[in-house]
Amino acid sequence: MKHRLKQAIESMASPASQPVCAYIYDLASLQRHVAAMRSVMPENTQLYYAAKANPDRKILATLAPWVEGFEAASGGELDWLHETHPEMSLIFGGPGKLESELASALDKNVEYFHVESLTELHRLAQLSAERDQQVPILLRMNIPLEGITLTKLAMGGKPSPFGLDPQDLDSALALIRRNPGLLFQGFHFHMMSHQLCADTHLELIQLYFATVQGWCEEYGLNLPILNVGGGMGIDYSEQGNHFEWEKFCRGLAVLMAQVNLGDTRVRFECGRFITAACGYYVMEVLDIKHNHGECFAIGHGGTHHFRTPAAQSHDHPFFVLEGRKRGKAISQEPVTLVGQLCTPKDVLAARQPVNDLAIGDYLVFPLAGAYAWNISHQNFLMHAPPKVCYLN
Repeated sequence: MKHRLKQAIESMASPASQPVCAYIYDLASLQRHVAAMRSVMPENTQLYYAAKANPDRKILATLAPWVEGFEAASGGELDWLHETHPEMSLIFGGPGKLESELASALDKNVEYFHVESLTELHRLAQLSAERDQQVPILLRMNIPLEGITLTKLAMGGKPSPFGLDPQDLDSALALIRRNPGLLFQGFHFHMMSHQLCADTHLELIQLYFATVQGWCEEYGLNLPILNVGGGMGIDYSEQGNHFEWEKFCRGLAVLMAQVNLGDTRVRFECGRFITAACGYYVMEVLDIKHNHGECFAIGHGGTHHFRTPAAQSHDHPFFVLEGRKRGKAISQEPVTLVGQLCTPKDVLAARQPVNDLAIGDYLVFPLAGAYAWNISHQNFLMHAPPKVCYLN
């Protein structure tokens, strides 16, 4: 793989060009990964892609044959997904949806709305009546998670702007009964992200199943969809310690058989876990300097392109590829990798050991295929964007 990356990097470099700064996406690897995910999923489960992780056009095209649809979390994402893949099923989630976005989603015939609040439910009821159009909905719920360990990024199980409080379920169902245009199809849960433990996630899914079965018995419901979100994690500190999808799917199949969900389909909407490993961020080393006893390597780029390590508060893994024009070098010395921004927070990895590093070498950061370029503060200091290269 390093040889292929080196070839791709050198194809972007020329004697007259600027130093290299780029994202490289391995589309063949992405396709193998999503195909492997699909191959072990239990019957009566579906896989959607949460496009917020990375809405790159070619990544969407690579995933489209392997997923049931895409999840949008804003009107802008919805427009983009519909423009690039009008044939795909779309689901629309996220808090604070504008009325104009709800109307646009109806125009696009989205498969389901994930309703985040009673206010949003009222707005959809009004749109349904005004347009004489059925609105298919899932109610997103924020339930207590007693006895289940939260991850470092939890959207539920505690006070949160996401989803309905279970105390609002009576009011939501009463509103649905009064408005026949609201087509209630199921529940949606997405309680936490960065989950690395398959066993803990199975406990969470088991809680979802039990909770929904209790509601169905209490309210006399028969619902076709249970969306259990995503949240499967990538370990940025210990590569190889990622969420064990195959183990999870084996446990899920057993759990589904025990619970007997009938015809209810279990739907996942994964993002980071699907695309993170297909991406690499590359910075060419511009300078190596010592300051107050510490060594710094300044790369062509920074957190305005690759915000992941700053957003996750970790030292991002990396490796070095030798450049064609090597200048000042260091060896066997810890180095802090920084970018070109005028802020001390522009750090991608701090005090990391390197065997050999020179000006002109390439710093390659793997696991850059999700929540990377698209979440970065791209216009800060108005640096040029990175190039993008695809390995097919």
